[in-house]
Amino acid sequence: MNELDYTGKTALVVGGSSGIGNAVAQSFREKGASVHVWGTRPHAADYDTEEGSNLGGLHYSQVDVSDFGTIEQFKPNFDRLDILVLSQGTVLYGRREFEMGGFQKIIDVNLNSLMACSLKFHDMLKASSGSLIIISSMAAFRSTKGNPAYNASKTGAYGLTRTLGEAWAEDNIRVNGIAPGLVDTKLTKVTTANPKRREGVEQKVPLKRLGRPEDVAGAALFLASPLASYIIGQTIIVDGGLTLA
Repeated sequence: MNELDYTGKTALVVGGSSGIGNAVAQSFREKGASVHVWGTRPHAADYDTEEGSNLGGLHYSQVDVSDFGTIEQFKPNFDRLDILVLSQGTVLYGRREFEMGGFQKIIDVNLNSLMACSLKFHDMLKASSGSLIIISSMAAFRSTKGNPAYNASKTGAYGLTRTLGEAWAEDNIRVNGIAPGLVDTKLTKVTTANPKRREGVEQKVPLKRLGRPEDVAGAALFLASPLASYIIGQTIIVDGGLTLA
């Protein structure tokens, strides 16, 4: 028996158009699942030239997750759902998160939309005894001086994972999370594209390298599998040991 064979399963990855979410989506597809992704652009082809984005073989829909009414009214083009991965996220630099407009935007996308998506698909996950995976961040465990909204949202995502894990266990929905460290994606280019900053972070990581999106995808494959059948409400830190340093 191959516990990581997802043939016949259906997955939805919110924020699956690029970066970590895209790696997670493609990993489930490669293991046999039918995978749907939500992104912000009108068409899948709009991502064709973007680094870290491969929508080949995935079913794409444009959904603005900061619009909770849109989430509620969304008509799924699938009739069952086994795996829901919530990987949406954004960040604002230049101290814009210290302004209420910027703070609210980040909280809506990174935290409030997690609950909106979870509620939207609760019944489908209950019907399949499915798995919900929430992507947070190592920021949930330490300060991020310039980004108060990002930090608050990821800390909230960590807490939401625990609480939904307990609350929805009675519905046979396993809720768990993943907290990535610094992964080289478009959201982290402010650090990874700066050689001095990049080297500084790499030296702090016990494994002496930045994370790759596929590192996070491996944890998602595990958490959604029968191998993790007795794990609920837990968040796995995938950071190469950075939070240990």
